[in-house]
Amino acid sequence: MDFLRPASWQEALAAKAEHPAAVPIAGGTDVMVEINFDHRRPEYLLDLNRIGELEEWEADGDTVRLGASVPYTRIMEGLRAELPGLALAAHTVASPQIRNRGGVGGNLGTASPAGDAHPALLAGGGAVEAESVRGTRMIPIDDFYLGVKRNALAPDELIRAVHLKKATGPQQFSKVGTRNAMVIAVCAFGIALHPDLRTVRTGIGSAAPTPIRATAAEEFLTAALEEGGFWDNGKAVPPSVARQFADLVAGAANPIDDVRGTASYRRHALAVMARRTLGWTWEQYRGNQQDERNQPCA
Repeated sequence: MDFLRPASWQEALAAKAEHPAAVPIAGGTDVMVEINFDHRRPEYLLDLNRIGELEEWEADGDTVRLGASVPYTRIMEGLRAELPGLALAAHTVASPQIRNRGGVGGNLGTASPAGDAHPALLAGGGAVEAESVRGTRMIPIDDFYLGVKRNALAPDELIRAVHLKKATGPQQFSKVGTRNAMVIAVCAFGIALHPDLRTVRTGIGSAAPTPIRATAAEEFLTAALEEGGFWDNGKAVPPSVARQFADLVAGAANPIDDVRGTASYRRHALAVMARRTLGWTWEQYRGNQQDERNQPCA
């Protein structure tokens, strides 16, 4: 196994073009596990740790451009307001040591359906900035996941950053695991309210061959909120609407039975998480609306 260590982004792109099968490594929290268990033995490892720009973010306008290697710890500490769903998901990633090393680019590159960042990325909306010596392209997050541990990157492309919309409303993330830390998700769920668009987005993890959105549930809830005037009247979401939303989320999943949980348990857990996170986000939205109404006139 050869170890490639570029000193700049352009050198990294050139190395990837010359060796398309080279496996990028930054945090290494996924790659090294596979190598240590002999599940993978790449001919080349492409070390990206000397490329400082991958650990930076920009939060101008209504979008955050998040470098592929920004550690989860820094997302938790610095982007709670802009990306609350992703910050909550970052809290659930493994251990403090892994959160200090791992980043969203690694989750995307691995494309495991159990990756903790995926539900929050899908719910929040955004795009992956992929680059090669041929140029740069933006891959919508909805189009990025192709199959189990398969993504939309071309063989010569590297993930440079993720572009994420700043939150315009409450977001939540919930995860079920067999213990409280250092655990792969049995299933996970993310939800984001987008009051500016009067829409809702979701993300499901570890309950289908890829991370997915529950689009039927989103469409149902978006219509129910609009028809009931809930965005404006500040009323609570009726229990019947919450139950239907939860059922549709569970129905969107395509889980399997494995050592961590059964398919039926995953569907049940998703329904519970969907109902609870909807309640949490909507109550926060109602509170924000009430605070705005109570603001003194200028």
